[in-house]
Amino acid sequence: MHVTHDAAAGAAETIGFDQFLAVDIRVGTIVEALPFPEARKPAYKLLIDFGPAIGRKRSSAQITEHYTLEELPGMQVAAVVNFPPRQIGPVMSEVLTLGFPDAEGKVVLFRPTKPVPDGGRLF
Repeated sequence: MHVTHDAAAGAAETIGFDQFLAVDIRVGTIVEALPFPEARKPAYKLLIDFGPAIGRKRSSAQITEHYTLEELPGMQVAAVVNFPPRQIGPVMSEVLTLGFPDAEGKVVLFRPTKPVPDGGRLF
């Protein structure tokens, strides 16, 4: 399956509800944000707390255009928590932090508009 980040692309093929449920998207709070100078594209290293059932997970995110390291801790974000871990340079990324492209293709984080309990699942 080819995934595109092109906002002008049409909708993806129709899937069943069971396929949607197979993707485990949870909310968590960023507890640590660090520089990631080894990354090929500008990125940060994140530690995200998804609550007691899932715990703290690491992620790398190409969000340097819209966010500073100082503003990220305490921010709630959404992430896919059931992909296999992926090696990104020296970092093992355990979750995929989600975002949308702005008009220039830079990442804007997908996050709740009000505080919610960490670990809550998207439905």
